[in-house]
Amino acid sequence: MDIFQQEFALSQPALRVSFGPGRRRTLPEEAERLGAQRAVVLSTPRHEGLGQELAGALGPLAAGVLPRAQMHTPVEVTAAALDDVLAMRADCLVAVGGGSAIGLSKALALRTGLPQIALPTTYAGSEATPVLGQTKEGRKTTITDARVQPAVILYDAELVRALPLPITAASAMNAIAHAAEGLYARDRNPIATLLAIEGMKAFRNALPTVCRDPQDLEARGETLYGAWLCGTVLAQVGMALHHKLSHVLGGSFGLPHAETHAILLPHTIAYNAGAVPELLQPVAEVFDGDSPGKALHDFARRINAPRALRDIGMKEKDIMTAAEIALGSPYWNPRELNLQGIAALLRAAWSGDAPLW
Repeated sequence: MDIFQQEFALSQPALRVSFGPGRRRTLPEEAERLGAQRAVVLSTPRHEGLGQELAGALGPLAAGVLPRAQMHTPVEVTAAALDDVLAMRADCLVAVGGGSAIGLSKALALRTGLPQIALPTTYAGSEATPVLGQTKEGRKTTITDARVQPAVILYDAELVRALPLPITAASAMNAIAHAAEGLYARDRNPIATLLAIEGMKAFRNALPTVCRDPQDLEARGETLYGAWLCGTVLAQVGMALHHKLSHVLGGSFGLPHAETHAILLPHTIAYNAGAVPELLQPVAEVFDGDSPGKALHDFARRINAPRALRDIGMKEKDIMTAAEIALGSPYWNPRELNLQGIAALLRAAWSGDAPLW
């Protein structure tokens, strides 16, 4: 596949990325590099212990720990956390966790202008992007703003070594979704395409090893490499149907973020492959399948990723409502969107069937 384009443009934010097992131990050095004197550590309640560990490592640079982060970044949670951050006189935000913790950090950065350091514990890739998704009154919306891009990312394989295999698989498919949709983005560019292909290859190579031996730090490190590459794609180009549907199901129906991405991905990519088969051919090649959607579906089965929306709490009666919400606000997609097609896609994803296209 020739990925050269005669015309393209891309933006690359100022960003420091550091990889390696144990890299979290350099946090004090990174905070000092940013000029921080009162860094607040953000986490979910589940990762409060890890947040406390990082605050201890920061020593006198720590302003405290806020274990407030919640899935889909509800604006009311952000408002409460903002009061705490201001009371602490924080001058730096440190997020440890997955998309929830990093989302809260981004939402606070948007409102305060504070610099961020991210320590991911999943593969969601949000840390690599200037994109923030927030939920208000049952609707999830996204914005792109340079103020929400973390200044430093510390990828520590030791932080994902204990990630349960079901979450590992779902989170990896979430990251792969950024790469797959990036291949046909309206504003795609050759650099993003190279990153997307390399990111998908990293997951293809490392995930089988992780599934056999979750403690393998080399394989875990390669999955973090894949997460960064796929997240960087999301930072450079716009998304389409897949991400729109995932936000609808998460924001309006409360479905878990990574699992929703994992289940929808083979179906959304199959839907769009009919319109842009040459752009999605790398997906089939990387995952060794006859078609992009089937290749992703088969890979999801091999790594035991979730494959049915009904298994994660979606009700069959909500399928048509979800399709209507998704079509309620116009957005670009390489294939024309219609209610019948989106409802059929969601029904196949709900039941766990193979992609229809």
